[in-house]
Amino acid sequence: MKQGFRQSMAWLHGWAGLVMGWLLFAIAITGTASVFRPEISNWMRPEISAAPDAQKALVAAVEYLKKAAPDAPGWYLTAPDDRAYPVMVAYATKNEKGEDDYVQKALDPLTGRPEGIRDTLGGEFFYRFHFELQMPYPWGRYLASAAAMLMLVALISGIITHRRIFADFFTLRPGKGKRSWLDAHNVMGVLAMPFHLMITFTGILTLVTLTMPWGGVANYGDDIAAFYKEVSPGFYSRPRAERPAPLGDIEAMLNDARRRMHGGRIGYANIDNPGDANAVLEVTRNDGDQIAYAAGILAYDGVTGQLLSQYEETRPARKTYDVLYGLHIGRFAPEFSRWLYFLCGLALAATIGTGMVLWSISRTRNKGAGHVVVERLTTGAIGGMPLAVAATFWANRLLPGGMPGRQGLEVDTFFAVWGSAILFGLLRTGRRGWIELMAVTAAAWLLLPAVSALTAGRGLLSFPWRGNGLFVGFDLVALALGAIAALICIKVMRAPVMKAGRA
Repeated sequence: MKQGFRQSMAWLHGWAGLVMGWLLFAIAITGTASVFRPEISNWMRPEISAAPDAQKALVAAVEYLKKAAPDAPGWYLTAPDDRAYPVMVAYATKNEKGEDDYVQKALDPLTGRPEGIRDTLGGEFFYRFHFELQMPYPWGRYLASAAAMLMLVALISGIITHRRIFADFFTLRPGKGKRSWLDAHNVMGVLAMPFHLMITFTGILTLVTLTMPWGGVANYGDDIAAFYKEVSPGFYSRPRAERPAPLGDIEAMLNDARRRMHGGRIGYANIDNPGDANAVLEVTRNDGDQIAYAAGILAYDGVTGQLLSQYEETRPARKTYDVLYGLHIGRFAPEFSRWLYFLCGLALAATIGTGMVLWSISRTRNKGAGHVVVERLTTGAIGGMPLAVAATFWANRLLPGGMPGRQGLEVDTFFAVWGSAILFGLLRTGRRGWIELMAVTAAAWLLLPAVSALTAGRGLLSFPWRGNGLFVGFDLVALALGAIAALICIKVMRAPVMKAGRA
């Protein structure tokens, strides 16, 4: 029988969401966590409690790098601010096999030293997983981009499919089985629909040069260096002079950069060719000072302190791209707006999750083993993701601070718990799997404040609260997430067994 346009869109909406629904849920959850990436990193490094003057912290970090990595071709420093406490430094070095090894460390902003700070990726792990999926470059980015494209298809087809889309926003009927799941899916989808469209489209745009490279290839051929120089002309580079020379007054250069930024904050300070006569200090403005991602950049002669270049992006096409990129990462957002990003991100994850559950319960089991597998994979992959995130935080608190390879063990914990949850979901019926997974997830989040207080002496259960606001706030969010998981567990437990039929 010939399908109408709306019926065709319903079919497209269901299958576009199903093909990568589990992965999209993971991307949405970790992307939502990334809204508070600096705060999560601070929580996962409780040894650091405050951010001092950024310039002085960067100078102290440079003094550390002079001793720790004198032969590195470049030093890359991220300045502390009111959201990110440590100075993050990175540099390339040679490992035992003579291969390039990339080293990243968190330094105490007061001492400029890494000692006593636990080895952790912090919020950086969730941020990177969000678009790289812990896969080698560029395959994770390709997969994340493909998932985002399917998400955009699902959103647009969903808008076309639901003729009562705005009426559905005010319709939520609990205790009605499949009808309740559909109402929740509609409400979560409509509640933040502009955000869902914006974050999905801009997410695709952030990787557009990777997924659609034809413009650059057509104009630059194999000369990728020329392409990137044209795209980002503010970056200044010059070859090594192969003549040793000490770095000049870094603090004076940073102060001059602040003056030229008209009071803006320093975001990054990179030193190319340190210890060489052709050393260059590049200072980039904090990308949270404006909506556009690409901020102004200044380059100084690292030895004499002379200003070599100053660049501020004004080209309309690039400026438009930078604004859309900035909207996606949301670093410009003040605290209230960051919470809106966070809540809308949770709504997006809930839309994906309820859509996957709805697909499962809308099909009878006698349709084949494939539907049973999808149902159980949904239980494990969707139900296990919040548990895996909580387990990462547990690992951060329970693993010994000086343990070798500690950073990798935290990441391994995330994947081990998520993988175990997926396997558990495959072995249990959907209903029992949801009840048991949500019960464990609720316990993991609700007990996290106590674990943090016992192991780090910070948080809601540690007194006094003064100067402890970040940790108290984190614990309150953990309790809220635990309460949501407990509520889901109770609702599923009390709900009548649904007799699924064809949607």
